[in-house]
Amino acid sequence: MKIETYEDAILKIKELEKENKQLKLEIEELKNRKMSGRKKHNDKWMESYNDFAILHEKGMTIVENAKINNISVRTAYRYKAYYDALNNKK
Repeated sequence: MKIETYEDAILKIKELEKENKQLKLEIEELKNRKMSGRKKHNDKWMESYNDFAILHEKGMTIVENAKINNISVRTAYRYKAYYDALNNKK
């Protein structure tokens, strides 16, 4: 749309304001949606990881640790990889 008159400019402004309002609503919806997937390093994750780390430092095997902490063996290996990465940095 080519703007040639004042009325054309007013129409274009109203059109853009309407579009802007719709986009703001979309942004709010995206901000408020629940994210799916594993939440790494939230409070629950850190609590579970710390329980794992305590038993791991005592020499417990991965499978025993997983059973006691009620986590999967795969999660226990994930925690061990994180534990090893932290200890290698120190």
